[in-house]
Amino acid sequence: MAKARIYKRAKKATQSGHARHLWVLDYGQSSPRSHDPITGWVGSNDTQTQVSISFQTKEQAIAYAERKSIPYDIEEPGTTRFVVKNYEDNYHHNRKMNWTH
Repeated sequence: MAKARIYKRAKKATQSGHARHLWVLDYGQSSPRSHDPITGWVGSNDTQTQVSISFQTKEQAIAYAERKSIPYDIEEPGTTRFVVKNYEDNYHHNRKMNWTH
């Protein structure tokens, strides 16, 4: 059995808020993929890779994996850095950065 991956989904490019995103458990691939020579598609007999389970917290996802005896890896979310920018700083007399145009 392949390891499952527990991670927090990233914010989509069209989202502007800082809403709470869910933790997700995705099953790993346990059988190799095969190539169909007629259609050129790549497929697999493993249907578990299509399953994605969402949880409110990381602890709930870990508890589920341990209850079902699923080996797992946890990917912690990266930190986001918010830089405050003001339009008027572009024209300030003691500007700290060079002009870009």
